[in-house]
Amino acid sequence: MTVTVPRVLFSFPLESSRGNNFYNTSLVTMKACNVVGMVVCITLQRSIFSEACKFKDFELIPDVIDVGPKAILNVSFPSGVDASFGNMLTPTEVKDQPTVQFPAEPEARYTLILTDPDVPDREQPVDGEWIHWLVVNIPGRGLALGDISEGEVLAEYVGSAPPEGSGYHRYTFLVYKQPEQLDFNEKKLDKTMAKDRYRFKARMFVDKYNLKELSAGNFYQAEYDDYVPSVYQQFKS
Repeated sequence: MTVTVPRVLFSFPLESSRGNNFYNTSLVTMKACNVVGMVVCITLQRSIFSEACKFKDFELIPDVIDVGPKAILNVSFPSGVDASFGNMLTPTEVKDQPTVQFPAEPEARYTLILTDPDVPDREQPVDGEWIHWLVVNIPGRGLALGDISEGEVLAEYVGSAPPEGSGYHRYTFLVYKQPEQLDFNEKKLDKTMAKDRYRFKARMFVDKYNLKELSAGNFYQAEYDDYVPSVYQQFKS
């Protein structure tokens, strides 16, 4: 005999000390199967909760954000590796712009942020954050398919380039739902521009443009490898 349990929305207190918001997970489907007497086998579909807890485990809550994301952002690099909530990747593996995707609302617009709070290092991040990628007004229809080409690029993608000896950096992807199509009054940065990427603050940026819903997120860690000097060589300012 198979019993299907209705979808349940769980609410967990995953938050920083900065606010009193509660973190709501994605809907989780539970199925009770092979009921024999009092024995019930419960199967849980993969949920956001276990992964989102890592934002707090790695102290991205509260270093970058106050509340965890509502969904998992799938991040896949051309090298064949994926970002997966704190896994270790190399600058060589992430040198090219990744594909990002999650089940976005087709008619909504979104902002994508990739930021490194650990500049020059995690112990003394006096120059953090460093904005690696910033795309706004992304149509949800495209984002749901992994296509952000119709978005407006405010900062072109620059891969990870942690200084030698600075340890692991936390490269953090955040996708916010916009209230509407917005006009962003920001200097546009191409990949040769480094100076204006320092001291970016994701929290201040989202407050400025009233981006209240952190729809999806993910992150990975990376430390110096021998590809990093190639990243530095592309900078002109």
